[in-house]
Amino acid sequence: MRVQCVICDTIEELVDDTLEAKRLRNRPIHTHMCKACHDRITERTKERLATGSFHFFRSSRRIEDDF
Repeated sequence: MRVQCVICDTIEELVDDTLEAKRLRNRPIHTHMCKACHDRITERTKERLATGSFHFFRSSRRIEDDF
């Protein structure tokens, strides 16, 4: 299955039997990010958290336990 990154528009190949491929087929609202974009966002988020002026709102513990 061919997928396109929503940020940098690179086209990658996904194995059809993976969970991510199934999610993209069945629910088009799910989007795909390439590994490079995902890592870049993770690094930048950690940098903003380290400054102390960025507040990262997480869901409550009770909601996470229900999943």
